[in-house]
Parts: sequence; C-alpha cells; structure tokens
Amino acid sequence: MDLILKDARLAGDATRRVDIGIDGGTIVAIEPDLGADGETLDLGGRFVTPGFVETHIHLDKSCILGRCASKKGDLTEAISEVARVKGDFTPEDVYARGRKTVEKAILQGTTHMRTHLEVDPTIELRSLEGILQLIDDYRWAIDIEICVFPQEGMLNNPGTEELMVEAMKRGAKVVGAAPYTDTDPHGQIDHVFAIAREFDADIDMHLDFGTDTSSFDLDYVCRLAERTGRGGRTAIGHVTKLAYAAPDVLAAAARRLADAGVALTVLPSTDLFLMGRDRTEGRTRGVAHAHELLHHGVNCSLSTNNVLNPFTPFGDCSLIRMANLNANICHVGAASDIVECFNMVTTRSAKLMNIAGYGLEVGNSADLAVLDCADPHTAVSELAPVLYAFKRGRRTMTRPVAELHRPAGHA
Repeated sequence: MDLILKDARLAGDATRRVDIGIDGGTIVAIEPDLGADGETLDLGGRFVTPGFVETHIHLDKSCILGRCASKKGDLTEAISEVARVKGDFTPEDVYARGRKTVEKAILQGTTHMRTHLEVDPTIELRSLEGILQLIDDYRWAIDIEICVFPQEGMLNNPGTEELMVEAMKRGAKVVGAAPYTDTDPHGQIDHVFAIAREFDADIDMHLDFGTDTSSFDLDYVCRLAERTGRGGRTAIGHVTKLAYAAPDVLAAAARRLADAGVALTVLPSTDLFLMGRDRTEGRTRGVAHAHELLHHGVNCSLSTNNVLNPFTPFGDCSLIRMANLNANICHVGAASDIVECFNMVTTRSAKLMNIAGYGLEVGNSADLAVLDCADPHTAVSELAPVLYAFKRGRRTMTRPVAELHRPAGHA
C-alpha cells in the first residue's frame, strides 16, 4: 500500500479504532490492526473525516476589501462596491487573489469546492480565465467547479446571458442566478433552467435574500425543478427570508423543498453580517435555521460565501468555524443537531454537489482530513484544528499539534 493511517477514529463510534489503507489514491481497507506494508502515519486515535466540501464561495471577488468601502454594510452597498471595482479585474489579479483563498481552504482541510463566478459586460470572461487556470494549478489538492451566474441581473443587463452560455462552453459546470437583482426575477429563473437543460448542468441559485416574507421565489424554483426533472440537481443559497418566517410558513417551505428535491445552502457569516441592518435595536440574525429544514427532509449545507470583501469582511475558509458559528447563531444545542452541523460541511455538502466517490468507504477516493479530536460533535463544539489533509491519498497539508511548555516543577 502507498499509505496506512494507523489508529484512526471514524464518525459513528468514537470507541472503535481502525487503520485506513490507501493505494493508488483510493481507500482500499478500513479495519483494525491492518496487516500491510507501506508508509505509515500514526494518528494516535484522532478523528478522520472525508475532506470538507465548500459548496458556495466567490473566489473571483475575494480579498478586495482594501479596494472597497463598507460603511453601510448592507447588500445594496456590497453589490454596488464590487460593481464599481470589478471593471479593473484582470485574469492575473483574479488568479492571485483566488490563490490566497484557495490555499486557506486547503489548509483547513477542504478537498472540494464550488465557486460562484460573475460574468457580465463589465467583467466579461476575465474572471473565468483566472479561475480556470487556478483550477488546473491546484488540482493536486482540491477539486473546484465553477457556477457561473449574473450578479447584477440578466434580462436587465444585455449581453450577460450570452456570456454565461460562453462560460459554460469554456468549462463552467453549474449555472446560477441572482433573480432579486433582475427586473424580471422569474424570467431570469426561466432562462437559467433553459441553460441548465442545454448543457445538462446542475443549478445553484442565490435566492430570497431579504426580510420580506410576503413572497418567496423558492416555490417557483421548486415547480420548475419538478417540471424539468431537476430534483437532486438544484440548490438555492442564502434564503434569509426563512429566518423571518413564521413557523408554519417555514414548515411549508421546508416540505416544498424536500418534495421537489431542492437543496439549500446557508451562509452564516455573510447572512449574519448583512442582515438586521434595518433596525437600531433588537437586531435580527437573518440566518435560516438549517437544522429545522433538515428535520423536514431538506438537504442542507453550510458554506463560507465571501472572504475579505464588502459582503463579508472576514474569513479564514474554515468550514469547522462555519459549522460552529451556525450552531451559535441558530441556538443549536442538541447533540444530534451539532453533528448535523458537521455533516453540512462534509457528507451533506457532497450530496448537494453530487460528488461521486466521496466518503470514508473502501473504493472511494482518499480525500481525507484528520482533526485533533475524537468525533464530529467535539470537532464543531471545540473548533478542533485540522492536522493533516489528503487529496487522492497524497498529503497536502500538515499542522503541528499545539503544545504547552510548562515551567519546571509544574505538573
């Protein structure tokens, strides 16, 4: 074997310890006291998980905080500030900033990523060119797919749809939307589903970003997903309106999403930062309660969204931190729900992206992370650091274990 990870704990039974055998980039054995030759790494009973999965991030506009203002801190300002500076983006600039963010993600144990990428007559395909090169250069550590979408509208922004189609031809794998920025939101959704059919692509939309619960676009998306047979291949992100919905409205929306097979990504850091700014006191959190949606059968993920820009002026690309933040914001205390926060950055995220061969099973790709803890509950509750990560069986990062230096005479 190429590599044997000795004395590992897996999710589901923290008392059981196993060895994980890897050969040719694939998991070939998971059993106690594996009798095989090969390079060995003793994990000392630490927790091994499939690599983290980032379902919703914006590499093209990460790390631009120094170029933008963030005075109001709301969604309108964030969109306008990025629109103001992105005309100066070049492929090289996008590559350099995206590289910083991708390397942060790798150091946090992320092995798969979906980046949402803007095209329109202002930026044209320059960001696409930079990110395509980035994908090639970092394939050794992370698989990245592009979801192309119209941040500033499609039908009200002539030329945007043609650029989206061209981006799909040049390598984008998923098509997205931001209908709340369009003069005809449902028209934009119709066109996005048409592009998805043309390219047999999955769909991932920014949707229902706001506080007004009198209407939701998610119902229209669910109807189209059912009509076009795209259940299981359609996802929506943000849906902050659900954070303001009455319990019966939330339950009805959850049942609708589950029946249609539409998944939902919650972006805790961005939604917490942007929402609630319409009030001077008693400010709302504005983060949809993913665990309540899970209880109704909706597949959900948690993700980073933006890093160091006006949408989110923070970010270290740690999905464990995002899981912990979500648990705090949404008052998640039940042990099973805390574990689901972990699942929403691993197995549930992989399901949302329809990643083949993902998971800690014999025959799957050896895309793994080792955390300095014993189980997923502890990983989330104590923000356990990632010590090692592997992509197709090759180690991609190492973080030394923290160590106390006690003075002499202190036990």
